[in-house]
Amino acid sequence: MKYHNYYVYIVTNPKKTVLYIGVTNDLVRRLDEHLNNAGRPHTFAGRYWCHLLMYWELFADVHQAIAREKELKGWSRAKKEALIAAQNPEWRELNQEVGGF
Repeated sequence: MKYHNYYVYIVTNPKKTVLYIGVTNDLVRRLDEHLNNAGRPHTFAGRYWCHLLMYWELFADVHQAIAREKELKGWSRAKKEALIAAQNPEWRELNQEVGGF
C-alpha cells in the first residue's frame, strides 16, 4: 500500500470568530485556495474570510484523515479552541510556516 500525506487543518478569519475544518493532500495549495476565495460567498470559508491557518495534523492514510476531520467537526467550539491553544497558544497564523501565503 502506498502512503501519501494528508492534512486535517483548521483555518479562521482575521477576527478569529469562525473556524473551518478541512482535509487535503496539499496543504499549501489548499491554503492558497482559501486565500483566493476570501470574501467570495460561494464557499463557507470564502464567505467568512477563513484563510488563516491555526492548526494542522499530518496523516499517511486518507481514511484516518477523513475520520479525524469528522471527529473534529463534531466537537464543540470550546474543545476546538483548546486543541488549537495546546499547539498554538498565541493563535499565530501558521500559513508561512507550512509554505503558504
